[in-house]
Amino acid sequence: MPRSYVVQTLGCQMNVHDSEHMAGLLEDAGFVAADSAADADVVVINTCAVRENADNRLYGNLGQLAPRKRANPDMRIAVAGCLAQKDRAGILERAPWVDVVLGTHNIGSLPALLDRVDRTAEPQVEIVESLQAFPSDLPVQRASAHSAWVAISVGCNNTCTFCIVPSLRGRERDRAPGDIVREVAALAEQGVREITLLGQNVNAYGVEFGNRDGFADLLREVGAVPGIRRVRFTSPHPRDFTASVIAAMAETPTVMPSLHMPLQSGSDAVLRRMRRSYRRDRFLDILTAVRERIPAAAITTDIIVGFPGETDEDFAATVDVVRRARFSGAFTFQYSPRPGTPAADYDDQVPPDVVGQRYRALVTAVEEVAWAENRAWEGCEIEVMVSDGSGRKDGATRRITGRARDNRLVHVAVADGDHLHPGDLLTTRVTYAAPHHLLADAGYTVVDPTEPAACSSGPVTLGLPVLR
Repeated sequence: MPRSYVVQTLGCQMNVHDSEHMAGLLEDAGFVAADSAADADVVVINTCAVRENADNRLYGNLGQLAPRKRANPDMRIAVAGCLAQKDRAGILERAPWVDVVLGTHNIGSLPALLDRVDRTAEPQVEIVESLQAFPSDLPVQRASAHSAWVAISVGCNNTCTFCIVPSLRGRERDRAPGDIVREVAALAEQGVREITLLGQNVNAYGVEFGNRDGFADLLREVGAVPGIRRVRFTSPHPRDFTASVIAAMAETPTVMPSLHMPLQSGSDAVLRRMRRSYRRDRFLDILTAVRERIPAAAITTDIIVGFPGETDEDFAATVDVVRRARFSGAFTFQYSPRPGTPAADYDDQVPPDVVGQRYRALVTAVEEVAWAENRAWEGCEIEVMVSDGSGRKDGATRRITGRARDNRLVHVAVADGDHLHPGDLLTTRVTYAAPHHLLADAGYTVVDPTEPAACSSGPVTLGLPVLR
């Protein structure tokens, strides 16, 4: 009988992308997917190291696996990803029942390391300091048949004082544009309709080749691949966001009107200490420029609360930017010091109770703004790509789930006899807006996927210039 596996993913979209390739490597080596970790012969945990609770999540998961390992010594446990790159052999010291530890640069070694454990009965630790092969060049087992991640770069050249990613993912490396376009074309032939371009700083793509407009050029090329209906990307950096990228977004119908632009803080003083190479006015100017060309663009962000030295005035400046920027959503984080980062050694750490209080106030402000933005869509027609066609009951109503072009979550009412599949495109009308999703109860029309993609104008109440 072939051995079974599970890959558990902690962390960002790049980790999800890497996990799909580790699954592909295991499938190529003859393993088969298990239904759960409780049934698997091999459990791989792909870790994150950005937040403080990343350690707790990893060792909590490993603790749950320890009894299974004691009962079945032939079971294999592997730890990969950013925390593995950071802690290395320290993982075996804290969890000696782990069999394999490998880093971010050598996920292609996973099957060989598992084989080595089988042959030697000794745990294996392999951490390399530079990229061996772009993950996208490795075999893959995708979680979705209609949507795919495509890595265009790895690593990061920024030096933000709160972030440990550059030391774990390495310096920025760009894939050749031809390789990316060929991968997207192959995905389209397989039935993929939506792709998301991935990188720690996607809009710096091309600098390695000496092409400052490289990312804008790539958006246009990828957006023109036959069969691809939706192109997304994450995450850009305000420093490198250019007019050419905005033009490419506005002029390429398959590039979606959604933008995730990390703010981190609305205070110039805090941004300076974070070593972020922009200020609040520059950030707001970018949003104004985006909405001038793409009025219905939904803009989301990342915000850190309680960075060392943050005052009440600094925090108020962040809330002010949230209200001016009209974010459709935000990932909000309480600052946690990460060993190895400059900010961890700052002597003016904000007391935890103050951080918690500010965090709750920020979440309230974000939700107020996001709900107002969602309510502007009530009565508007939107295009939805189905992500879950099985449907779920909401009282007497059966609903399927999907994403609008601007990435808003939409629950569409369907009849019990309707058969829809992930990747299907619908047009429908929004009947109600909640803070985190939209409801569409007015019926729907299935879109012919061979029809040219068309941009939607969105509600007229959106797209106002960012307040200054």
